Amino acid sequence: MSDVTTIEADVPERYADAVQTRLRRAADEDIVGRLWRRDGTLWAPEGTPEVTNRLGWLDIAERSREELADYEQLRDELLRENFTDAIVLGMGGSSLAPEVFRQSFRPAENGLRLHVLDSTHPDEVAKYLDKLDLSKTLAIVSSKSGGTIEPMSMYKAFAARMPAPNFVAVTDPGTSLETLANTKGFRRVFHGDPDIGGRYSALSAFGLVPAVVAGYDVAAVLDGAITAGEECRSESGGNGGLWLGAALGELARAGRNKLTFVADDPLSSYGVWAEQLVAESTGKHGTGILPIADEPLLAPEAYGDDRVFLHVAVEGGGNAGKLRALKDAGHPVITLHALGATDLGRIFYLSEFAVAVAGWVLEINPFDQPNVQEAKDNTSRVLKEGSGGLEPGTLGELTEGLEPPAYYAIMGYLPYSEETEAAVARVRQRLIEQHKVATTWGYGPRFLHSTGQFHKGGPKTGRFLQIVDEPQQDLEVPDEPFTFASLIRAQADGDLETLRNHGLPAVRIDVKDLKEL
Repeated sequence: MSDVTTIEADVPERYADAVQTRLRRAADEDIVGRLWRRDGTLWAPEGTPEVTNRLGWLDIAERSREELADYEQLRDELLRENFTDAIVLGMGGSSLAPEVFRQSFRPAENGLRLHVLDSTHPDEVAKYLDKLDLSKTLAIVSSKSGGTIEPMSMYKAFAARMPAPNFVAVTDPGTSLETLANTKGFRRVFHGDPDIGGRYSALSAFGLVPAVVAGYDVAAVLDGAITAGEECRSESGGNGGLWLGAALGELARAGRNKLTFVADDPLSSYGVWAEQLVAESTGKHGTGILPIADEPLLAPEAYGDDRVFLHVAVEGGGNAGKLRALKDAGHPVITLHALGATDLGRIFYLSEFAVAVAGWVLEINPFDQPNVQEAKDNTSRVLKEGSGGLEPGTLGELTEGLEPPAYYAIMGYLPYSEETEAAVARVRQRLIEQHKVATTWGYGPRFLHSTGQFHKGGPKTGRFLQIVDEPQQDLEVPDEPFTFASLIRAQADGDLETLRNHGLPAVRIDVKDLKEL
């Protein structure tokens, strides 16, 4: 049992001893003190890019607290002007925290209805263009680098239908998006912290501007994060982030590297955000922790010995009985107690600190993403040159000899759909029951910015099923030589090529064939 009051752990003795040894080593090597001093040699040699300039998240909650009044001023101004909706146009670290806030909080009377568009599928883009009253909608164009192809394509589609004062930008200082916003006359530009990577940006402007505009209790969220930050300064047993990171890292080193999230309502979407944090931070150089979100929760005997379960527990959440059975069967189960939506800041912060510590345990740099650019480059090449045709492959090659520690990744370059979700859940359950393997599911291109890094850089144990469709319509991307349909297909083609270039089994099917699986 952990001695951290908000974290309980049932970890079999053979793993618990390794965790305690790691914690003693952390004390001996002053890991907490060095982390707070922003000593990049914890993870990489002195002078390595994307280390010391990626630690701004350590104190971002305090600094964001000072920005709240500015964000609230924007919200009040929009309400006075009778705006009704706000939509985030973003991808990966720019969209996932707003999406979790949106799903966790109830709609607020003193805010706009929040939507998140993080797809290049033309049917998904058209859905928001058609259903929103664009004259009363704020579009939040969110991109850290300012040039990411997905949000910039979305922006162009919306800008053809909306006036410039209906846009704000969230981006790092000095990007091309900031220049565009100033040139076009956006209502506002909000800056991210250039010393924070996208997946660590939840408590910066990228996560908070949409949440404040929606009227959520962001002050309480930040207060929880500040409390967690104070806890994570402790070098004793009361440091939940240190303990969690040491545990996850040591469990992964022992083969328990499939981190399975079970999150109670209203925090059931936590895994959507945590997926990117864990996969993109740890999945590189042949190692890593694979996050499993939204998987059907089954009986203990359905799982292999590569699992660790992280339960984000809310009182009355309804999953406690199943987790107890998993504990009794000898699976490691870690419980992170939460109070509800306003506790998201604390949960985000503990998760971020833990992943930074896990990077030290796994001896990798948790702040770079060496394989993400490869898929982006292949997308650009396919857009310019075409893919030359890709063989779909056969489903049999994905299940032949399938057993842990392999995992089965399902990747849908599709519009969001409850029907698709239900069909994929059935496939995942059958795979677990028949093969005991971990399964993942993600919408493309969103997952390219999260689990996509793990797919290419992590252990070579994945089997990959890509699902595509024929869009019901196509949409032009103004001022570009490609359409949304050609963009998402190029992203699918580029991803499939990249996986196969890494020697990984990857098969493509049409969504119509999903029902037959």
